[in-house]
Amino acid sequence: MTGTPIANDIRRLRFERGEMTQQALADACGVTRQTIIALEAGRYAPSLELAFRIARTFGVGVEAVFRWEGAA
Repeated sequence: MTGTPIANDIRRLRFERGEMTQQALADACGVTRQTIIALEAGRYAPSLELAFRIARTFGVGVEAVFRWEGAA
C-alpha cells in the first residue's frame, strides 16, 4: 500500500480560508512547505502535535481536518 490511511481536507480548508498558500500554512505550523505538500498528497501522516497545530491554524477540531480511511 502506498501513502497513508489518514486522509485530510487540508487543501479544501486552505482555499476556504482565502486561498491560504502552502507556505503560509507551513509557516503558521512551524514546518516546511514540502511537509504540507506531502500531507496534502497523502504521502505523510502527521504527528499528533502537527495535526493539532494544523487544526488550530484553521480554527477547527482535528477530526475536521483528518480522518482514518484504513481497514478496521
